[in-house]
Amino acid sequence: MSFDTKVQVSTSNFEVDSHDQFCQKQQKQVRMADSARVSLTILALLCGLTTLGTSGHTLTVYNATHLASDFNLPLWPEHFDLRPSITLVVGSAIVVLTNMVSLLFSKVQMLRDRTLIHTSLTFVAPFVGFAAVMTSMIFFYAVNASTTVDTLQGWSCRWDYAGMSTKPYFGTLCKESQTALYLSVSLVPLELIVLTIAAYQMVLERKASALIPSRKTSSPALS
Repeated sequence: MSFDTKVQVSTSNFEVDSHDQFCQKQQKQVRMADSARVSLTILALLCGLTTLGTSGHTLTVYNATHLASDFNLPLWPEHFDLRPSITLVVGSAIVVLTNMVSLLFSKVQMLRDRTLIHTSLTFVAPFVGFAAVMTSMIFFYAVNASTTVDTLQGWSCRWDYAGMSTKPYFGTLCKESQTALYLSVSLVPLELIVLTIAAYQMVLERKASALIPSRKTSSPALS
């Protein structure tokens, strides 16, 4: 083998090694982004489940203790707006559903192998979750701004100091309503972060997949 041939082979090997290192770096970034997305998705799922549980329980207690207006001592006012609480239930239910689907397609290998669906859900799931929680928060504060009609949270927190030996336990309802609200508010930036990481991961995966064919074509063919 001549000197020129050796130099050419050495240069080709160097280019291949550099390409391999770059591919490995891209794949490592994809794995890191995927791990961060999955971890935050689990956190969003837990927040969504807690919000769904607390807000759903307040509505259950209201339905169980609400009496007709002709009773002498009604526990709840006659004109009452449940829409803010219902909004939290619906928004958190959508967040739970989308995050569960996202985790299933991220962790179950059989589903993850469906590349097109997995890649689409990586971005679509947090987008739907963010849109749902953002819409629920806008609607919640728009309705809750009313000064003429009481809401479940407003009424229960107004009477949270009243000692009760039976349901509805206004103090407990007030804390549950506030917990559901605070978690829903925290879900807005959390889902936005997951959405941003998902978009970044999609970009990295496209770059990594584009490098695979170029790796094959750049391999030296020695005779």
